[in-house]
Amino acid sequence: MHLMNILALRFLLFPFALLYGLAVRCRNWLYDSGVFRSVSFKHPVIVVGNLSTGGTGKTPFVEYLVSLLGNEHRLAVLSRGYRRRTRGFYVASHNTNARLVGDEPQQLASKFSDVTVAVDHNRVRGIRKLLSLNPPPDCILLDDGFQHRSLTPGLSILLTEYTSLYNQGFLLPVGKLREHAKNSKRADIIVVTKSPAVHSPISEKLIRNSLKPGEKQLLYFSYITYGNLVPLHPDATPQFSKNHINTVVLFTGIANPSPLKAYLSDMCSEVAEIRFPDHYRYRTNDIHKILKAYDDLFTKNKIIVTTEKDAARIRKEKTFDLLKGYPVYYIPIAFAFHPHIKGHDFDKVIKDYVRNDKKVYKLDSKENNSDT
Repeated sequence: MHLMNILALRFLLFPFALLYGLAVRCRNWLYDSGVFRSVSFKHPVIVVGNLSTGGTGKTPFVEYLVSLLGNEHRLAVLSRGYRRRTRGFYVASHNTNARLVGDEPQQLASKFSDVTVAVDHNRVRGIRKLLSLNPPPDCILLDDGFQHRSLTPGLSILLTEYTSLYNQGFLLPVGKLREHAKNSKRADIIVVTKSPAVHSPISEKLIRNSLKPGEKQLLYFSYITYGNLVPLHPDATPQFSKNHINTVVLFTGIANPSPLKAYLSDMCSEVAEIRFPDHYRYRTNDIHKILKAYDDLFTKNKIIVTTEKDAARIRKEKTFDLLKGYPVYYIPIAFAFHPHIKGHDFDKVIKDYVRNDKKVYKLDSKENNSDT
């Protein structure tokens, strides 16, 4: 019955998806034909984005790029700052509140003190303001800027999730796609994220044949690695061993917490999950709900776990104090890449692009269709 309701809802929303798709197609045509102006910059600008509404792992991917380039270059990260309460251009810092800049920029600013993290819904204006700084950044990373057509980036990276490829979904509001799959042709690099840690060449070949990357597009496969649990309160210390945890109360406000739940399930007997919407702002009654779920558990070896992104939202809020005295932890995640086509190492491609301004390394037709 539940499936029938979903199908009926999709049927009712289908006309709206057609109208939405027509509007997006017209907008893209206006940019592609030159009616609308798109601005490019002399400085290296890397856009990271996707075709869906979320869940592909943009933030940890941007963190990967920051770690990759940070030792050699002065970096800046520019984001829209989703659900922030400020307007215009705003620079984040370790002490800012996620409400001012958004949870993802705040997470980046807290982790990378030597990187300028700013937000501006107008990416062209934001880049100009970053380049006016003294000294200006050597390279600017745009978090979630694939649909910002008023900007022509030097390098465009498109992310797509292994279990939800962009060519398998529907346009909003029926599905989660912001634009049609054919617009993936604007990307220089396509990265399949959250693939299994044990990589299958057969699966890679099937996905490659399904996505059909262009002759000049690079295709990579990546997976998520999880770090050690970190206490939410910095003055707390872990009082447990992973091998002795019976139950985890997991609360999340992200697009797709399923991979994290699966990971935690391997280290305990039970995961009691409490899901909230993506980018959720936790209120007092939400925290009480989480703590009640914890207190109601009869097991002794129990902890509360959340994501690093959720931790960034909670840390500067009044509700943060409600969690003191409880074993609350967040778990960092990171990107890793599977072996790729010889001669096109991902790290080298990115570094060479930044070093050589707008020189982008691309695959020829023969290499792009190889199976290894």
